[in-house]
Amino acid sequence: MLSVKSIPAFNDNYIWLIISEDNRCAVVDPGEAHQVIDYIQAHELTLSCILITHHHWDHTNGIEDLVRFAPSAAVIGPDVKPIPRLTMAVKDGDQIDVFDHRFLVVGVEGHTEDHIAFVGDGKLFCGDALFSAGCGRLLGGTAEQAVNSLKKLASLPIETQVFCAHEYTAANVAFALTVEPENDALHLYREEVNRLRAQQKQTLPSTIERERRINPFLRTSEPTVIQAVSGRATDDSELEVFRALRQWKDEF
Repeated sequence: MLSVKSIPAFNDNYIWLIISEDNRCAVVDPGEAHQVIDYIQAHELTLSCILITHHHWDHTNGIEDLVRFAPSAAVIGPDVKPIPRLTMAVKDGDQIDVFDHRFLVVGVEGHTEDHIAFVGDGKLFCGDALFSAGCGRLLGGTAEQAVNSLKKLASLPIETQVFCAHEYTAANVAFALTVEPENDALHLYREEVNRLRAQQKQTLPSTIERERRINPFLRTSEPTVIQAVSGRATDDSELEVFRALRQWKDEF
């Protein structure tokens, strides 16, 4: 079983460390390096690989320093856009081994045109494709891509843990409750999120089961969500409901 440690970065990013039982580690989306290096040294870990979900700077700026720190570490990610020190290009359907655990690469374009996610050991590392109660803005990809990507993620086993890259949960829940004000699961989740944030604790990981209950971007076929965007969407197709939700959230 792999363990996961979060390392906060910038204002609201999470860098994820995947740690094996024999003290090897992989780092996911390192926007910064110094906190990662400090943790690795303090816990006597060996950095084996760096996993990148997409090219944005707050997910990649730490790569150069980490490779200088651990020159043998592989850098694995998409090659649609330039990523520093990339040693293994991967795409949808590829598989990689992370400390004897098989991880599937899932193409989740939408936020960007190069976005991928890594799924293995009951864990989903999804960058900015999926957030708890939300999803990433369209910054290069299309609405069609995003809808298809979110469907892929929603179809994962419900117990899958969701490790996304930002602590946006409280703001996302506020929007989700505007969309579905009578969603009991959302009200309960808001209480939990508020309690955690008041204690300066993270709200992640979530689970696919939870997201299917509370995330409006995974609920575009639900009558309550369709009704909520009825004055904004051109029809009640999942694509048009998503478009309306995404524009609404961008303006929220």
